Amino acid sequence: MTDIRKTLGLRPVINCSGTMTSLGASIVVPHAVETVAAVLSQWTEMSDLQRIASRTIARLTGAEAGCVTASCSAAITLACAAAMTGKDLAAIERLPDASGLKDEIVIQTGHMVSYGAPVEQGIRLSGARVVPVGQATSAHAYQLAGAITDKTAAAVYVISHHVVDYGQIPLETFCEVAHEKGVPVIVDAASEYDLEKFLNAGADLVLYSGHKFLGGPTSGIVAGNKDFVAACYLQNRGVGRGMKVGKEGVAGVIAALEAWETRDHAGIRAREQKALDLWQSTLEGRAGITAIIDPDPTDNPLDRLKVLVDPEGANISAWDLADRMAQGARPVIVRDHEVEHNYFYLDPCNLHPDEEFVVAERLTEELDAARKSNTPIVSDLRLRVLAREKAILNWPD
Repeated sequence: MTDIRKTLGLRPVINCSGTMTSLGASIVVPHAVETVAAVLSQWTEMSDLQRIASRTIARLTGAEAGCVTASCSAAITLACAAAMTGKDLAAIERLPDASGLKDEIVIQTGHMVSYGAPVEQGIRLSGARVVPVGQATSAHAYQLAGAITDKTAAAVYVISHHVVDYGQIPLETFCEVAHEKGVPVIVDAASEYDLEKFLNAGADLVLYSGHKFLGGPTSGIVAGNKDFVAACYLQNRGVGRGMKVGKEGVAGVIAALEAWETRDHAGIRAREQKALDLWQSTLEGRAGITAIIDPDPTDNPLDRLKVLVDPEGANISAWDLADRMAQGARPVIVRDHEVEHNYFYLDPCNLHPDEEFVVAERLTEELDAARKSNTPIVSDLRLRVLAREKAILNWPD
């Protein structure tokens, strides 16, 4: 196939960062591509299409019902709105004015992270007030119980590599405490493989991305209690109107879920392992470089290669190596969100066939070039961060 990026004037980047929204999230699976293309030229009754999606979501997750949203971020807002209004159409139309409603959403402080935008902003967009629980590195069941009042509409729990990974309340305990107080639990599981685990742990509503590991078009998935899901869907008559999903999004999610049922997960893991082995062998024996296969922090069935860089031995810093990999005719984008700790990750889950060899070649090119440099390639990390912030503000120039 012709690479559409060349036609559009885009860089032909290789994604070693993962299912990142900034890189297009994932490679959409063929069944979803075909389904989206087929539905785009047809009229369809959206409520009936969502009913079909609901049955598909229920089958794969074990939920009573489900619906498709514009994104998982949109699902956070819709779920919090639904917790406040239920199926009261007048209340739905009043939001974000939550006067007279239970309007507080509790969330652990260590879960108030950014996925590109703050989680708590997604909550506030519904009209709800955010009530933090505990401290960033320490939260306890008694703090959750103490934060719940007669104004609490729901409790939000985030599953992500971004959250603080110690000192937090386990999901099962979180659900038990919330339910003892009569409060439903909403789980943000945007990038998670397991479609049943969180409902089984006691969550009332679980939110997934349709366009990450599932490989669908940009979308979000809501799964859970039938009345709660219905209340989420009804937010399309209120604050959710600007977050509506098109027919291609709903049909694409249905197709992606169907493909998930028949996907050769073992075969995919084997291909990813070959890429990891290639990259690790490419870096073996390199001065200043240590490459370690690292399991996914939220227990998804995948590994990444953690590349630790000692600037003195490699003659280059981790952030400069990451930046140089992203340049040139064959740009490779690595997972560098923790690069200030002198490492980055290589994620194999979004590679096209044979791109792992290009990644290995680029590693060799840049490390060889660094070794030949007369001066160490170690730029000011502080200035790198500021330059990236400035670049955001320079769009669209």
